[in-house]
Amino acid sequence: MPWDKTKDCLVYGPISPQKIDTGWFQQEYGFLYQWIDGMQDEDCLRLNVWTPALDGKKRPVMFWIHGGGFFSGSSREHPSYDGENLVKLGDVVVVSINHRLNIHGFLDLSDYGDKYAQSANVGMLDIVQALEWVRDNIANFGGDKDNVTIFGQSGGGTKVITLMAMPSAKGLFHRAISQSNSIVQVATPAYAKQITEIVLSNLGLNKENIADIHKIKPIRLQEAIAYAEGKMGGKVPADVGRSGLQPVVDGKVLPTHPFDPTAPAITANVPFMVGTCRNEASVAIGNAEIENLDEEGLKKRIAEKYKNKADLIYQTLRKAHPDAKPVEILTYISAQNPIAYLQASRKAAQNAAPAYLYMFAWHTPQLDGRPRAFHCSEIPFAFANTDIAENYTGASAAARKLGNKVAKAWINFARHGNPNHDGLPQWPAFNDANGAMMVFNNKCEVKNDPDGDARKLLTRLFYNKDV
Repeated sequence: MPWDKTKDCLVYGPISPQKIDTGWFQQEYGFLYQWIDGMQDEDCLRLNVWTPALDGKKRPVMFWIHGGGFFSGSSREHPSYDGENLVKLGDVVVVSINHRLNIHGFLDLSDYGDKYAQSANVGMLDIVQALEWVRDNIANFGGDKDNVTIFGQSGGGTKVITLMAMPSAKGLFHRAISQSNSIVQVATPAYAKQITEIVLSNLGLNKENIADIHKIKPIRLQEAIAYAEGKMGGKVPADVGRSGLQPVVDGKVLPTHPFDPTAPAITANVPFMVGTCRNEASVAIGNAEIENLDEEGLKKRIAEKYKNKADLIYQTLRKAHPDAKPVEILTYISAQNPIAYLQASRKAAQNAAPAYLYMFAWHTPQLDGRPRAFHCSEIPFAFANTDIAENYTGASAAARKLGNKVAKAWINFARHGNPNHDGLPQWPAFNDANGAMMVFNNKCEVKNDPDGDARKLLTRLFYNKDV
């Protein structure tokens, strides 16, 4: 609602309605992530701003988009999202946002009336509206509307690449960083329609009474989408990015898949940085015993999931990583690492703005080191928050030193479209010939396609849904 007096902003605003986070029941995960659940309300479109000064200076703007797929999360869900240290280190302005999620942001009701024509993508349009707010107002907070970097992790990284393909977002950002996203496609109308039909049937709705959906409480809507996703199962068609609700290629709001079959043409001139964590599929966080997995146990676990592909997967990954523990081989079998390489390749193929590829490989000492470089572990480093996120990092001197290097790379990319700085070895822009990947660790170094044949195999498995 609008206001005409000074508005108090002493606490974070409401977050989008979402199902209850049950991660706390897994103690080790709760210890690491320290989720901040927040208050849920449909009136959730809020943003947060950190700035060094209100002095009229034009600073780079770093616009953070939270993870949680398209179904959960918020701008405050992790301690590491706090923007103060990044602002102080880099003389930048940091913005973070909430937007509609799951059934509130991505249920395709376009067949149920003109008023719902964009319903499948309103969660993404919320982000566009927040970027428009930045364009119109960020100068009042010491930011430069003509130098805005969008960055996000996991689901937030997927939102970044989706924005890159949205005409309504064109010109609202000038650089893009996608951390640990795992897809190049989103949903097709046919797939979205299947989910919608199951949801509406569960709610007792049809074209005649669709308006009644606005009277249903959020908790009941969450039950309906959970039911629908259960009925659909985890399998998805080859032309759909992931299971469940997500943006839809509707031909208008989103004309094409984000990075399929090519990088988005409308943002060809936007510099792009993309990367992952080494152990995205960490399996030992809540399972100390799996550290003792032997080679036969590794083969058995791969076979349980990948059936007739198991021996090829085992042989290829073992050849690529001959010295890795069996449990570590399991942590390498994820979509994030090969998809990041694929996105960098497709971006570089445009021969326009540069693409930079990275891997975060630093192992946390927490929980006896079992999590390794786990999913989300790079976030406090990018925000210069290794002390704040001590349950991630141990708040060690080594973490603080690396955090300074990572955060400065993110800041320099935001300021110049190039992440290089004096604390890192020369980091070339990626192309297919050099395969250049910055590996962030206690010793940072550039490697040429370090996973090689294993990366190629995993790309086929996850991108072609051959699993």
